[in-house]
Amino acid sequence: MVRDFDPGRLGASVSEIFREIDEELRRENLLKLWSRYGRYIIVAAVLLVLLAGGIVAWIDYQAKERRAQGARYSAALSLARQGKEAEAAKLFAQLAREGGGYSVPGAFEEAELLARSGDRKGAIAAYDRLAASSGLDREFRDLALLLSVMHGLSDGDPKAAIERLAPLTGKDGPWRASALDLTAAAKLKAGDRAGALQIYQQLADDTSVPRGLRARAAEMAAALKS
Repeated sequence: MVRDFDPGRLGASVSEIFREIDEELRRENLLKLWSRYGRYIIVAAVLLVLLAGGIVAWIDYQAKERRAQGARYSAALSLARQGKEAEAAKLFAQLAREGGGYSVPGAFEEAELLARSGDRKGAIAAYDRLAASSGLDREFRDLALLLSVMHGLSDGDPKAAIERLAPLTGKDGPWRASALDLTAAAKLKAGDRAGALQIYQQLADDTSVPRGLRARAAEMAAALKS
């Protein structure tokens, strides 16, 4: 007895045949691609592994360097507290030359130790290097300039000091009040009592100026008026 013809079953068989043919063609194409480009794929994979390993090693190296710099910075601070300023200054100078996260505080500490040890010329030169560093933020450059002028005012030209401080006295300057206070001192040294009085009075009347500086400015203004 002949069974009834089932078109659906035939359609399923045909689709399976086409699917198998498609898979064979894909497999054949993949084999051809692998035979042609397989070595390049292997080389690229090896390079990616080496690159990833290099990045991890570099990050680990940087972390170790930061920890080592932190330890040297702490050691230098400890030496400074013990009165061993020359040794501390050498460590701070080393940190300043190395770069990294401790280079800026190291440079400022070195300059301050030079000033405390009596080497004002060395301190001024260190501050001037910081002030001229284009890689530093404005706040640090301005602070270095301010400290350079402060340490050089007693023996230096007061008019030159006033000129150097002028850019720091603007309304947006982060060290504006201190720069104005130092400018007033320079004007006094230059014999300009009226100019000094005007600045001291300005500082005394400015509520945005720190309280201690305002009080001292008011005292100076009163002394100059009398």
